[in-house]
Amino acid sequence: MTICAISTPAGIGGIAVIRVSGKESIAICDRIFVPHKGSSPLKDTEGYVARYGKIMNADGILDEVVATVFRAPHSFTGEDTVEISCHGSLYIQQELLRLLIKEGCRMAMPGEFTQRAFLNGKMDLSQAEAVADVIASQSAASHRVAMNQMRGGYSNELHILRDKLLHLSSLLELELDFSEEEVEFADRRQLLEVAQEIETLLQKLTNSFAAGNAIKKGIPVAIVGETNVGKSTLLNLLVNEERALVSDIHGTTRDFIEDTVSLQGILFRFIDTAGIRNTTDTVENMGIERTYEKIAQAQIILWLVDCTQVSEHIEWLADRIVRRSEGKKLIIVFNKLDKIAAEEKEVLQQLFENYPAEKLFISAKKQLNTDMLERALLEAAHLPQLSENDVIVTNMRHYEALTKALESIQEAQAGLTDGIASDLVAEDIRACIHYLGNITGEITNDEILGNIFSKFCIGK
Repeated sequence: MTICAISTPAGIGGIAVIRVSGKESIAICDRIFVPHKGSSPLKDTEGYVARYGKIMNADGILDEVVATVFRAPHSFTGEDTVEISCHGSLYIQQELLRLLIKEGCRMAMPGEFTQRAFLNGKMDLSQAEAVADVIASQSAASHRVAMNQMRGGYSNELHILRDKLLHLSSLLELELDFSEEEVEFADRRQLLEVAQEIETLLQKLTNSFAAGNAIKKGIPVAIVGETNVGKSTLLNLLVNEERALVSDIHGTTRDFIEDTVSLQGILFRFIDTAGIRNTTDTVENMGIERTYEKIAQAQIILWLVDCTQVSEHIEWLADRIVRRSEGKKLIIVFNKLDKIAAEEKEVLQQLFENYPAEKLFISAKKQLNTDMLERALLEAAHLPQLSENDVIVTNMRHYEALTKALESIQEAQAGLTDGIASDLVAEDIRACIHYLGNITGEITNDEILGNIFSKFCIGK
């Protein structure tokens, strides 16, 4: 069945692109497209060639458009495809879709173009999933990782692993086939070396998920502290937008506010939280409990302190913040630097010297030393320097499959070490191959495919 959809974002723009893919795509488009005088119809147009012309409906000319032809198998989907660039009018877009459906198309389902590309062998499943990641990328790092995966860098690593596993499996299978003749094709020590090499590669990929997840979703940074110390002002400064309400009234923020920003190509997810204090207000206490939850979920904690009015309950406050920040990067940020003298700064440093954390002095309102805070955040991110060829796992489905594959190869190693029967070891190797096949789509089912592609936007 030939499918069609708008591939550009919803709404009014300068142009819109309608994509048509399937066996009848060129013939259907020819029935509504009139080429410019002297030009050939689409059926006589070679692939990768654009034609200027008109789209006709019952009332006459709907729009002047450019139609680009892609011939199978040299298209995104692997099928004959036509992309029609029209003006961005909502009426034109919808009328053009109506004409295409009238001539025999149906509306594409979410992700159906990419799903057809996978089914037609244009890309494996991990590359298909990377298409959605490229579209959703919000930073240079996430874009770089997604582009590498879409171009097959990740798939190549998996194919190398799979080849090693098949070699290991074939040696074990041969031993089983010739067990009565007592032929040994490789001693256990050699098999164990290959299994250990595979384990190292799998461990490297699974270990990369922590960094990959942070790159894709953003590094969570919780901004915490007492009420009215400037947390909302700092959030607004970091995201360069009036995202949070700023007021002199204590307890303004009752719930967390979250936004993302890219700093030098790395995505950070900043969370402004309710101020921590003793209060009898039920709703405010609910907000404070959520603050503690966000501290637990964050990778970096910014403990904001008002330079001009340090709480007399500092130890009580530190117990609730420092204790919950164990294993995370804690940065104590002294705010309102513009309102204190140098001697007061030294007193503050001494007062907080026993708390294990990096310490910075800034003024969020006056934007003083905010460059130092940005550098501290980038250092605290602990993300590797990525090249375009680095393989980083960012997908939870892939991570789960890799974890199971790692467990299987470890079981195989234990079997080889303990002298377990070759058929049992071979079963663990086959399980490892199976889990890797789930990632690339060599082993999959319709339910998994439906779940993956349903998350794509329509038109992609």
